[in-house]
Amino acid sequence: MTTLPTYATREDVKGALDFKQSARADRQIDRALHTASRGVDALCRRRFHPELAARSWDWPNAQRARPWRLWLDENELISVTEVTTGGDVVPPEAVFLEPNAYGPPYNQVQLDMSSATAGWIGGNTHQRSITITGLYGYRDDETTAGVTVGTLDSAAATVTVDAATSAEVGVGDLLRLDTERVIVTGRRQAATGQTLAADIDAQAKTVLVPVLDGTEFAVEETILIDGERLLIVDIAGDSLIVRRAWDGSTLAAHTTGTAVYAPRTLAITRGDLGTTAAAHTDGTSVHLFAPPALVHQLALAEAINILLQEQAGWFRTATGGSTSREATLEALTALRTQVYDALGRKARLRGV
Repeated sequence: MTTLPTYATREDVKGALDFKQSARADRQIDRALHTASRGVDALCRRRFHPELAARSWDWPNAQRARPWRLWLDENELISVTEVTTGGDVVPPEAVFLEPNAYGPPYNQVQLDMSSATAGWIGGNTHQRSITITGLYGYRDDETTAGVTVGTLDSAAATVTVDAATSAEVGVGDLLRLDTERVIVTGRRQAATGQTLAADIDAQAKTVLVPVLDGTEFAVEETILIDGERLLIVDIAGDSLIVRRAWDGSTLAAHTTGTAVYAPRTLAITRGDLGTTAAAHTDGTSVHLFAPPALVHQLALAEAINILLQEQAGWFRTATGGSTSREATLEALTALRTQVYDALGRKARLRGV
Protein backbone atom coordinates (compact mmCIF):
# COMPACT_ATOMS: atom_id res chain seq x y z
CA MET A 1 0.00 0.00 0.00
CA THR A 2 1.29 3.46 -0.91
CA THR A 3 2.25 5.55 2.11
CA LEU A 4 0.83 9.06 2.00
CA PRO A 5 1.62 12.02 4.24
CA THR A 6 -0.89 13.68 6.51
CA TYR A 7 -1.59 17.41 6.49
CA ALA A 8 -1.29 17.68 10.27
CA THR A 9 0.87 15.63 12.62
CA ARG A 10 0.44 13.38 15.61
CA GLU A 11 2.12 16.07 17.69
CA ASP A 12 -0.40 18.69 16.49
CA VAL A 13 -3.29 16.57 17.74
CA LYS A 14 -1.64 15.79 21.06
CA GLY A 15 -0.92 19.45 21.62
CA ALA A 16 -4.56 20.31 20.99
CA LEU A 17 -6.10 17.50 23.05
CA ASP A 18 -3.37 16.76 25.63
CA PHE A 19 -3.44 13.05 24.76
CA LYS A 20 -1.41 10.86 27.08
CA GLN A 21 1.51 9.13 25.38
CA SER A 22 0.75 5.48 24.59
CA ALA A 23 1.10 3.15 21.62
CA ARG A 24 -2.68 2.72 21.48
CA ALA A 25 -3.28 6.47 21.45
CA ASP A 26 -0.64 6.93 18.75
CA ARG A 27 -2.35 4.40 16.46
CA GLN A 28 -5.73 6.01 17.07
CA ILE A 29 -4.41 9.49 16.29
CA ASP A 30 -2.55 8.33 13.18
CA ARG A 31 -5.67 6.61 11.86
CA ALA A 32 -7.74 9.74 12.43
CA LEU A 33 -5.14 11.92 10.70
CA HIS A 34 -5.01 9.70 7.61
CA THR A 35 -8.80 9.65 7.40
CA ALA A 36 -8.95 13.42 7.85
CA SER A 37 -6.23 14.18 5.29
CA ARG A 38 -7.71 11.96 2.60
CA GLY A 39 -11.08 13.54 3.39
CA VAL A 40 -9.62 16.98 2.68
CA ASP A 41 -8.30 15.67 -0.65
CA ALA A 42 -11.76 14.33 -1.51
CA LEU A 43 -13.51 17.54 -0.46
CA CYS A 44 -11.25 19.69 -2.62
CA ARG A 45 -11.01 17.13 -5.44
CA ARG A 46 -7.23 17.39 -5.55
CA ARG A 47 -4.14 16.07 -3.79
CA PHE A 48 -2.13 18.74 -2.06
CA HIS A 49 1.13 16.81 -1.65
CA PRO A 50 3.66 16.45 -4.50
CA GLU A 51 4.25 13.14 -6.28
CA LEU A 52 6.76 12.33 -9.02
CA ALA A 53 5.06 10.17 -11.65
CA ALA A 54 4.61 9.36 -15.34
CA ARG A 55 0.94 9.43 -16.39
CA SER A 56 -0.62 8.77 -19.77
CA TRP A 57 -3.62 9.98 -21.78
CA ASP A 58 -5.38 8.73 -24.88
CA TRP A 59 -5.25 10.83 -28.04
CA PRO A 60 -7.66 11.52 -29.60
CA ASN A 61 -9.83 11.42 -26.48
CA ALA A 62 -13.24 12.57 -25.30
CA GLN A 63 -12.08 16.00 -24.12
CA ARG A 64 -12.98 17.74 -27.40
CA ALA A 65 -10.08 20.09 -26.80
CA ARG A 66 -8.01 21.93 -29.38
CA PRO A 67 -5.31 19.72 -30.98
CA TRP A 68 -2.57 21.56 -29.09
CA ARG A 69 -4.25 21.47 -25.64
CA LEU A 70 -4.54 18.65 -23.07
CA TRP A 71 -6.71 19.16 -20.00
CA LEU A 72 -5.23 17.46 -16.92
CA ASP A 73 -8.33 17.57 -14.69
CA GLU A 74 -7.41 15.97 -11.33
CA ASN A 75 -3.85 15.25 -12.55
CA GLU A 76 -2.62 18.76 -11.79
CA LEU A 77 1.04 19.48 -12.45
CA ILE A 78 3.64 21.39 -10.48
CA SER A 79 6.47 20.91 -12.98
CA VAL A 80 7.34 18.76 -16.01
CA THR A 81 10.37 16.58 -16.68
CA GLU A 82 9.43 15.05 -20.04
CA VAL A 83 6.50 15.00 -22.47
CA THR A 84 6.02 12.45 -25.25
CA THR A 85 3.30 12.23 -27.88
CA GLY A 86 2.94 9.33 -30.28
CA GLY A 87 6.24 7.97 -28.93
CA ASP A 88 8.19 11.15 -29.78
CA VAL A 89 9.75 13.39 -27.13
CA VAL A 90 8.46 16.96 -27.25
CA PRO A 91 11.22 19.58 -26.90
CA PRO A 92 10.90 21.31 -23.50
CA GLU A 93 10.67 24.76 -25.12
CA ALA A 94 7.55 23.61 -27.01
CA VAL A 95 5.66 22.73 -23.81
CA PHE A 96 3.52 25.39 -22.14
CA LEU A 97 2.07 24.80 -18.68
CA GLU A 98 -1.12 26.75 -18.11
CA PRO A 99 -2.36 28.89 -16.52
CA ASN A 100 1.11 30.42 -16.49
CA ALA A 101 -0.12 33.61 -14.82
CA TYR A 102 -0.79 32.00 -11.45
CA GLY A 103 0.20 28.33 -11.59
CA PRO A 104 1.18 25.98 -10.15
CA PRO A 105 -0.95 24.03 -10.02
CA TYR A 106 -1.28 23.74 -13.79
CA ASN A 107 -4.45 22.16 -15.15
CA GLN A 108 -3.53 21.99 -18.82
CA VAL A 109 -0.55 21.39 -21.08
CA GLN A 110 -0.33 23.19 -24.40
CA LEU A 111 2.06 22.74 -27.29
CA ASP A 112 3.68 25.76 -28.90
CA MET A 113 1.77 26.21 -32.17
CA SER A 114 4.84 27.78 -33.79
CA SER A 115 7.03 24.75 -33.05
CA ALA A 116 7.60 21.59 -35.06
CA THR A 117 5.33 19.79 -32.58
CA ALA A 118 2.26 21.98 -32.97
CA GLY A 119 -0.30 19.36 -31.96
CA TRP A 120 -0.73 16.11 -30.10
CA ILE A 121 -0.45 12.95 -32.20
CA GLY A 122 -1.47 9.35 -31.67
CA GLY A 123 0.69 6.26 -31.78
CA ASN A 124 -0.19 2.92 -33.35
CA THR A 125 -3.50 3.31 -31.51
CA HIS A 126 -5.07 6.20 -29.64
CA GLN A 127 -4.49 4.53 -26.27
CA ARG A 128 -1.96 6.18 -23.95
CA SER A 129 -0.48 8.19 -26.78
CA ILE A 130 0.55 11.07 -24.50
CA THR A 131 2.83 10.53 -21.50
CA ILE A 132 3.84 13.30 -19.13
CA THR A 133 6.54 12.74 -16.53
CA GLY A 134 6.70 15.34 -13.83
CA LEU A 135 5.80 16.45 -10.35
CA TYR A 136 2.05 16.18 -9.81
CA GLY A 137 0.06 17.84 -7.05
CA TYR A 138 -1.04 21.26 -5.84
CA ARG A 139 2.23 22.91 -4.84
CA ASP A 140 5.67 21.93 -3.63
CA ASP A 141 6.04 24.49 -0.85
CA GLU A 142 8.82 23.62 1.59
CA THR A 143 10.69 25.01 4.56
CA THR A 144 14.17 23.99 5.66
CA ALA A 145 13.77 22.37 9.07
CA GLY A 146 17.40 21.52 9.85
CA VAL A 147 19.95 18.85 8.96
CA THR A 148 20.63 15.15 9.39
CA VAL A 149 23.14 13.90 11.95
CA GLY A 150 25.35 11.12 10.62
CA THR A 151 25.32 9.39 7.26
CA LEU A 152 22.26 7.56 5.94
CA ASP A 153 22.43 4.59 3.59
CA SER A 154 19.71 3.71 1.09
CA ALA A 155 18.31 0.85 3.19
CA ALA A 156 18.14 2.57 6.60
CA ALA A 157 14.70 2.76 8.20
CA THR A 158 15.58 5.59 10.59
CA VAL A 159 17.37 8.91 10.36
CA THR A 160 18.81 11.01 13.17
CA VAL A 161 18.27 14.76 12.95
CA ASP A 162 19.36 17.88 14.79
CA ALA A 163 17.44 19.81 17.43
CA ALA A 164 15.93 22.27 14.94
CA THR A 165 14.45 19.44 12.86
CA SER A 166 13.22 17.63 15.97
CA ALA A 167 11.32 20.75 16.99
CA GLU A 168 9.73 21.26 13.56
CA VAL A 169 8.93 17.74 12.34
CA GLY A 170 6.15 15.41 13.46
CA VAL A 171 4.77 11.98 12.65
CA GLY A 172 2.96 12.14 9.31
CA ASP A 173 5.18 14.85 7.83
CA LEU A 174 6.65 14.61 4.34
CA LEU A 175 10.39 15.36 4.17
CA ARG A 176 12.83 15.71 1.31
CA LEU A 177 16.48 14.69 1.63
CA ASP A 178 18.28 15.72 -1.57
CA THR A 179 15.92 14.33 -4.24
CA GLU A 180 14.42 11.59 -2.06
CA ARG A 181 11.10 12.06 -0.29
CA VAL A 182 10.41 10.22 2.97
CA ILE A 183 7.44 10.14 5.33
CA VAL A 184 7.87 10.18 9.10
CA THR A 185 6.07 7.22 10.70
CA GLY A 186 7.46 7.35 14.23
CA ARG A 187 9.96 8.94 16.61
CA ARG A 188 12.46 7.47 19.05
CA GLN A 189 14.48 9.01 21.84
CA ALA A 190 18.14 9.74 21.11
CA ALA A 191 20.93 10.88 23.40
CA THR A 192 21.59 14.61 23.10
CA GLY A 193 25.01 14.38 24.74
CA GLN A 194 23.73 16.81 27.38
CA THR A 195 23.07 16.38 31.10
CA LEU A 196 21.43 18.42 33.84
CA ALA A 197 23.74 21.04 35.31
CA ALA A 198 21.75 21.23 38.57
CA ASP A 199 18.97 19.45 40.45
CA ILE A 200 15.35 20.27 39.61
CA ASP A 201 12.48 19.47 41.95
CA ALA A 202 9.08 17.94 41.26
CA GLN A 203 7.10 21.19 41.30
CA ALA A 204 5.24 22.42 38.23
CA LYS A 205 6.40 25.97 38.97
CA THR A 206 10.04 24.91 38.50
CA VAL A 207 10.36 25.62 34.79
CA LEU A 208 14.06 26.48 34.51
CA VAL A 209 16.15 23.48 33.47
CA PRO A 210 19.93 24.13 33.53
CA VAL A 211 21.98 22.14 31.00
CA LEU A 212 25.62 22.14 29.97
CA ASP A 213 25.02 23.80 26.58
CA GLY A 214 21.74 25.47 25.65
CA THR A 215 22.72 25.76 21.99
CA GLU A 216 22.23 21.99 21.63
CA PHE A 217 18.44 22.42 21.93
CA ALA A 218 15.64 24.24 20.10
CA VAL A 219 12.44 25.97 21.14
CA GLU A 220 9.38 23.70 20.71
CA GLU A 221 11.51 20.58 21.05
CA THR A 222 10.37 17.92 23.52
CA ILE A 223 13.00 16.45 25.83
CA LEU A 224 12.98 13.43 28.13
CA ILE A 225 14.59 13.42 31.58
CA ASP A 226 14.20 10.14 33.45
CA GLY A 227 10.51 9.39 32.73
CA GLU A 228 9.27 12.98 32.46
CA ARG A 229 8.76 14.75 29.14
CA LEU A 230 9.24 18.50 29.01
CA LEU A 231 8.41 20.98 26.24
CA ILE A 232 10.97 23.72 25.63
CA VAL A 233 9.18 27.07 25.28
CA ASP A 234 12.25 29.32 25.44
CA ILE A 235 16.01 29.18 25.90
CA ALA A 236 18.09 31.63 27.95
CA GLY A 237 21.79 30.87 27.69
CA ASP A 238 22.28 27.40 29.14
CA SER A 239 18.86 27.32 30.78
CA LEU A 240 15.84 25.74 29.13
CA ILE A 241 12.46 27.24 30.02
CA VAL A 242 9.97 24.39 29.85
CA ARG A 243 6.47 23.15 30.44
CA ARG A 244 6.64 20.26 32.86
CA ALA A 245 4.93 16.85 32.69
CA TRP A 246 4.30 17.22 28.96
CA ASP A 247 2.58 14.64 26.76
CA GLY A 248 0.83 12.91 29.67
CA SER A 249 4.04 12.17 31.58
CA THR A 250 4.42 12.48 35.36
CA LEU A 251 6.07 15.35 37.19
CA ALA A 252 9.25 14.16 38.94
CA ALA A 253 12.46 15.37 40.58
CA HIS A 254 15.75 15.00 38.69
CA THR A 255 19.36 15.18 39.85
CA THR A 256 22.50 16.81 38.50
CA GLY A 257 24.19 14.78 35.78
CA THR A 258 21.02 13.04 34.57
CA ALA A 259 21.14 12.46 30.81
CA VAL A 260 18.78 14.47 28.61
CA TYR A 261 17.16 12.73 25.64
CA ALA A 262 15.13 14.05 22.70
CA PRO A 263 13.05 12.30 19.99
CA ARG A 264 15.57 12.98 17.24
CA THR A 265 15.58 9.52 15.67
CA LEU A 266 12.82 9.46 13.05
CA ALA A 267 11.34 6.26 11.67
CA ILE A 268 10.75 6.83 7.97
CA THR A 269 9.49 5.12 4.85
CA ARG A 270 11.99 5.42 2.01
CA GLY A 271 11.70 6.48 -1.61
CA ASP A 272 8.15 7.78 -1.26
CA LEU A 273 5.89 9.41 -3.84
CA GLY A 274 7.82 8.34 -6.91
CA THR A 275 11.34 9.03 -5.63
CA THR A 276 14.18 6.56 -5.13
CA ALA A 277 15.86 5.65 -1.84
CA ALA A 278 19.43 6.92 -1.82
CA ALA A 279 22.39 7.45 0.49
CA HIS A 280 22.77 10.84 2.17
CA THR A 281 25.76 12.46 3.84
CA ASP A 282 26.03 13.91 7.33
CA GLY A 283 24.54 17.40 7.43
CA THR A 284 22.07 16.89 4.57
CA SER A 285 19.39 19.58 4.65
CA VAL A 286 15.96 18.39 5.78
CA HIS A 287 13.20 20.05 3.75
CA LEU A 288 9.70 19.93 5.23
CA PHE A 289 6.64 19.97 2.95
CA ALA A 290 4.21 22.69 4.03
CA PRO A 291 0.57 22.21 2.97
CA PRO A 292 -1.62 25.31 2.67
CA ALA A 293 -2.49 26.71 6.10
CA LEU A 294 -6.23 26.15 5.63
CA VAL A 295 -5.62 22.53 4.61
CA HIS A 296 -3.52 21.98 7.74
CA GLN A 297 -6.21 23.54 9.92
CA LEU A 298 -9.03 21.48 8.44
CA ALA A 299 -7.08 18.21 8.64
CA LEU A 300 -6.35 18.91 12.30
CA ALA A 301 -9.98 19.83 13.04
CA GLU A 302 -11.32 16.75 11.24
CA ALA A 303 -8.91 14.46 13.09
CA ILE A 304 -9.87 15.96 16.46
CA ASN A 305 -13.56 15.54 15.63
CA ILE A 306 -13.01 11.89 14.67
CA LEU A 307 -11.20 11.19 17.95
CA LEU A 308 -13.82 12.90 20.09
CA GLN A 309 -16.64 11.17 18.22
CA GLU A 310 -14.98 7.79 18.74
CA GLN A 311 -14.69 8.47 22.46
CA ALA A 312 -18.39 9.37 22.58
CA GLY A 313 -19.55 6.42 20.49
CA TRP A 314 -20.27 8.83 17.63
CA PHE A 315 -22.88 10.65 19.70
CA ARG A 316 -21.22 13.73 21.14
CA THR A 317 -23.53 15.83 23.24
CA ALA A 318 -23.50 19.43 24.39
CA THR A 319 -24.90 20.09 27.85
CA GLY A 320 -26.81 23.24 28.65
CA GLY A 321 -28.45 23.58 32.05
CA SER A 322 -30.47 20.47 32.81
CA THR A 323 -30.67 19.33 29.21
CA SER A 324 -28.23 17.81 26.75
CA ARG A 325 -28.42 17.58 22.99
CA GLU A 326 -26.31 16.24 20.19
CA ALA A 327 -23.37 18.55 19.56
CA THR A 328 -23.52 20.58 16.37
CA LEU A 329 -20.55 20.91 14.04
CA GLU A 330 -21.25 24.41 12.80
CA ALA A 331 -17.66 25.62 13.18
CA LEU A 332 -16.27 22.55 11.42
CA THR A 333 -18.85 22.83 8.65
CA ALA A 334 -17.94 26.49 8.18
CA LEU A 335 -14.25 25.59 7.98
CA ARG A 336 -14.98 22.94 5.34
CA THR A 337 -16.85 25.52 3.28
CA GLN A 338 -14.02 28.02 3.66
CA VAL A 339 -11.43 25.47 2.53
CA TYR A 340 -13.48 24.35 -0.47
CA ASP A 341 -14.21 27.93 -1.54
CA ALA A 342 -10.54 28.88 -1.31
CA LEU A 343 -8.82 25.70 -2.48
CA GLY A 344 -11.36 23.33 -4.00
CA ARG A 345 -10.97 22.32 -7.65
CA LYS A 346 -14.13 23.57 -9.32
CA ALA A 347 -16.00 21.81 -12.12
CA ARG A 348 -15.05 22.74 -15.68
CA LEU A 349 -17.25 22.54 -18.74
CA ARG A 350 -15.51 20.77 -21.61
CA GLY A 351 -15.93 23.34 -24.32
CA VAL A 352 -12.50 23.73 -25.88
